[in-house]
Amino acid sequence: MPDPTSLLTVAGLRSGYGGKPVLQGVDLSVRDREVTAVIGRNGVGKSTLMKAVIGLLPATDGTIRFNGADIGAETPHVRARRGIGYVPQGRDVFPRMSVEENLLVGLSISGARTADFEPVYANFPILKERRRQAAGTLSGGQQQQLAIGRVLVGQPTLLLLDEPSEGIQPSIVQDIARIVVELNRKTGLTVVLVEQNIDMIRAMARRCYVMDKGRVVAELTPAMLDDSEVVRRYLAV
Repeated sequence: MPDPTSLLTVAGLRSGYGGKPVLQGVDLSVRDREVTAVIGRNGVGKSTLMKAVIGLLPATDGTIRFNGADIGAETPHVRARRGIGYVPQGRDVFPRMSVEENLLVGLSISGARTADFEPVYANFPILKERRRQAAGTLSGGQQQQLAIGRVLVGQPTLLLLDEPSEGIQPSIVQDIARIVVELNRKTGLTVVLVEQNIDMIRAMARRCYVMDKGRVVAELTPAMLDDSEVVRRYLAV
């Protein structure tokens, strides 16, 4: 029976690419207003899970429930309008469009009607300073801030963050972690974080699901990542 406190519940989820299975029956539950991390070695299915939740990959079996509704057959567009925001690995900003134009795209995807970018600019001041600048000319860290801001303009209930620290300098990683945690505390934003940066996981998450070979194989607290044996077992290459 689904946990009534869960905003997102995934049960028996199978998915993959071109008929090649990657997810082998994933089960996890994310509570409302919680920051949850999904961790594991490269290639175990973490990003595939994120794409399946947002609808970019079809589920071949299992269920995805969001806010009590079965969304497994819905398009990414419909899921976004339900309140799921997705920041992909690699950021995927529109390089020839300005910062502000990128934010407008996020607004249209979410279905939000009010173009109020000030909350995003308050969290990421560099975006306001460079709002007329082409996104492709920003640094990697600034592009990551823009990718997150582009989702936040739609005021999602659930934020899916896929490897936000990848290729970014440590100071920007710390800023992003701090801002997302503040949003969680102040607005109740629920977050699912796919990440391998242990410091970022410790700073953000309350619980961690460990994936291996397309399945969830353990559930940890961030404090358990202080144990080198745990890290070696689940994260070491």
